[in-house]
This record gives sequence, structure tokens and C-alpha cells, in this order.
Amino acid sequence: MENKKVLLGMSGGVDSSVSALLLKEQGYEVIGTTLELFAGSSCCNINTYIDAKNVCNSIGIPHFTYDCKEAFRNCVIDDFIDAYANCRTPNPCIECNKYMKFGFMYEKAKELGCNYIATGHYAKTEYSEEYHRWVLKKSNAGKKDQSYVLWNMPKELIEHVLFPLADFESKDQIRKIARNHNLKVANKPDSEDICFVPDGNYKKFLENNSNIKPKQGNIVNRKGEILGTHTGLYNYTIGQRKGLGISNPVPLFVLGFNKEKNEVIVGEEKELYQKEIMVSEINLLLVDEIKDWIEVEVKTRYSAKVAKAKIIQQEEKIKVVFDEPQRAITPGQSAVFYVGDIVVGGGKIC
Repeated sequence: MENKKVLLGMSGGVDSSVSALLLKEQGYEVIGTTLELFAGSSCCNINTYIDAKNVCNSIGIPHFTYDCKEAFRNCVIDDFIDAYANCRTPNPCIECNKYMKFGFMYEKAKELGCNYIATGHYAKTEYSEEYHRWVLKKSNAGKKDQSYVLWNMPKELIEHVLFPLADFESKDQIRKIARNHNLKVANKPDSEDICFVPDGNYKKFLENNSNIKPKQGNIVNRKGEILGTHTGLYNYTIGQRKGLGISNPVPLFVLGFNKEKNEVIVGEEKELYQKEIMVSEINLLLVDEIKDWIEVEVKTRYSAKVAKAKIIQQEEKIKVVFDEPQRAITPGQSAVFYVGDIVVGGGKIC
């Protein structure tokens, strides 16, 4: 008899709450869990626990909380700080998914005798006859699809992961289900910010929680000519135009950084475009390695549109050659590769 026991990650929001309802209706034995990640964060506070526990009580399933604050600090926050210290722009949700939701939570699921874990992400898992393996796919949710932030999950877990919201096309549908079941979280607003930076001020967070402090340096062009001064490399992002304090006949944009010289490098917009990039820290889900060039679509940040490209593996990295040059590609962000709706894998932009 199939083990239909599932551990569901619950944030106290409407997506994971409706996921609990749907799983129960589908005949799963559901256990809800909330991971304590960072005190006072948007997805980890007393209201989070209360909302999640109340939902579990109302639909008749157990709920547990686990203190993961130390692991979250080591795996997610330290990585976030290290990235900015080295002039990269991180996506902490990707690290959290890898180490917390599909790392720690899966280990807890096995301890509890669960065959599955589930989350309220908008994504899909299914067995592919074409590829003879379980695959991670885009959901039907269009712009709300979250497969981009899931590329780093271990591929052996895919067949043990359930995404109950995979086939829904809009958040309105989810809220309607919640209202129909009288869930108090039905109209709870979405959390858009980094969970441990609830006020959105990541610069203040870095200054308060690391050795990263304001340090003045020069703003230069590619020739090394000094055009102005900056207040600290972490205060600038690639593609940034406003706030440079430079008067110039042609608009200037941040192109990159020289950490050793503490310089922000600027140039014209046409210099922001790249035809080729390298990607490291790769995780392949659809294949075990990429020996020959394959044509894919690539997403280089969560909000970006996909771009056509071809990719090939070169030892521990992947080379990406775009059909058309792409604007403001940012080191530290993830490049995620798709064949149709299927996630091939991904990695960190060098």
C-alpha cells in the first residue's frame, strides 16, 4: 500500500494553507510544519506560527514547529552577507529552498515516516516518459510560477515532492478556496520582501549584521578615469543608473566592480549587454551532464523573461551563449535552464 504521508511546510500564508486543504482532500495524511528561521522575519514570527497552527486545527491535521535559526544563519544569511562582500547579488530564497525546505524538512519527513514533502510553491513535479525520470516543471501560474527558485533541489528528491498548487492559474483561485473553507488567512497579503529583511532595507541589514560598512571609493569608467565617488560597493547594483551623482552628456550605468581597488565601474547602456556568460555551482535535474551543446531557454533573474540560448558543460561550470545579447546580467543571481516547461537545471552566474 502506498505511503501517502506528507510533511507540508506552512508559512501561515494562504498558499500553504490551501495546500493543506487540497492534500487532505486528495487522501494524503498531512502533517503541517513551520520552520523557525529568523526571529522577527516576515515568514517567521508569532503570527506565522499562530496562523499556521489555527489552519491545521481547523482542518484537523497536526502541526509542529522546528527551531532552525542556527542552520538558517549558517546556510542562508552568511551566504547573503558573503555574496555582497564579494560584489555579487544573491537570491536567498534559493539557498533557503536547498538547505531548509528540501534539506532539513526532508530529513524531518523521513523521521516522521513521511514519503513526501510539500510546499505552497507554484511549480510541478511529474514522471516524464520521454526522459525516463521525475522532472521539475513550470506550473500553470504564468508570471507567478516559482520553478526558478527551485532549481537547486536535489534531483533524487523530485519524486518525493508535491506541489498542490501546480495546476492553478491565479492567486485569486487560491483565495477563493480559502474563503469557501472559512480560512482566516484567505485575504492575508503576500510577503514580497526577503523574509529576514522585512523592511526591504538590505543595506541597513548588512551594516547591522556584518563587517560591511560604508567605505568611500571612486566611480570610474572602463579606462580607469575617475568620474565621481561612491559610498560603498554594496550600495550599488549592475544596471543601476540613478543615485550615481555623476553629470555626463550620456547616461551612465553601473557595469561592475573592482573589489581590490574599491571601485564602481560605469559605462553607457550598450556596455551592459552580454552574449556569453559562465555559470558555476551547477545543479542538473534533467540530465546527469551536458556533453554537447543543447538549446534551452534561460532565465537570469526571477522577474526576467526567458531568453533563447545554447549551453554546454565545461568541467564544473556551464557556458551559456545567448541568441541575442542580454542586459544587466548580474553575478550571484541564478541562471535557470528550461527545455519547454521542464527545468534542466541551473547555477550561479559568475
